[in-house]
Amino acid sequence: MSNTSHASDEILHIGIDLGTSRSAVAASNGRRNWVHSYVGWPRDFVARRMLKRDVLIGIDAIENRNSVNLVRPLEYGVIRDGTSTDEKAVRELISHLIELAQPEEGQKIYAAVGVPAEALRVNKLAIRNAVGEWADTLMLVSEPFAVAYRLGALNNTCIIDIGAGTIDFCVMHGTMPGEEDQRSLRTAGDHIDQQLFSLLSERFPNSPLSETFVREIKEKYGSVSEASNQFGVRLPIAGKFEVHDITEEVHRACDSLVPAIAETLIDLLSGYEPMLQERVRNNIYLAGGGSQIHGLAKAISSALEEYGHFTISPIDDPLFSGAEGALSLAQDMPEEYWESM
Repeated sequence: MSNTSHASDEILHIGIDLGTSRSAVAASNGRRNWVHSYVGWPRDFVARRMLKRDVLIGIDAIENRNSVNLVRPLEYGVIRDGTSTDEKAVRELISHLIELAQPEEGQKIYAAVGVPAEALRVNKLAIRNAVGEWADTLMLVSEPFAVAYRLGALNNTCIIDIGAGTIDFCVMHGTMPGEEDQRSLRTAGDHIDQQLFSLLSERFPNSPLSETFVREIKEKYGSVSEASNQFGVRLPIAGKFEVHDITEEVHRACDSLVPAIAETLIDLLSGYEPMLQERVRNNIYLAGGGSQIHGLAKAISSALEEYGHFTISPIDDPLFSGAEGALSLAQDMPEEYWESM
């Protein structure tokens, strides 16, 4: 075996997309996986005896939410409130993601973590502390930059990464993006959930709705009013399940993202010279879970018509593009970009 191969075997490069709703991991050994960004601890000794675990992660925590103290620790992509419980939950989440990558005993871990652009400015230390317990070296990158790297869209492009906590914008012009090339909005997927919950609660006051149920409706049926599809869901009304058409409520909730996305994109692009603006307008990509909202790309283009033509396309595989972009960065980045832990 060559020295290069031996050195490669001693290091496991890991890319992590740390998201408010979902977190994903991709590793240089070929492993890739994702979890819902929830952590739960049994509420009492009965719950612990039934669950036979001290901590639950992801879908296990969600499905057993009546038996656990459920924590969704990442708000706007950063550690929520900085409380000890949330910090502990993030450590458990990251530990689980690294475990899913299946590092071999003795392997050094080089972890590149994608976080919202806003988190790079305000929450670096907390994220470093959460990751540093398991990684030998660390690099933090903005999520839209990681997506751009995964796509090879490194020049004359803009990535709009629509997550649960934030919508992140990044213009790529052939170099590492700076703060002036990025924007973050806090009107994102969670905002849709809140709008939809309010609309459905107003229409069906006798139905015991939950945030989890409403989020599942959005993820299954999410679409804007320009889309032509219609759909109904079974809802318990005063104890009796009935099918109701909720197309209008879903459209209204999803439509609420469009004006803010259009306004922020124009504000970001207006700082560049005209030629670059024209090139970027033809290479805009929607990433993140929100990119799957049916008809969203067309709705944003329509909202921008007064400013000219825009070509906006959803990317393939939005679930893993951030983690795989972070992995590619981890494998390619020179040593000076890494932080020893």
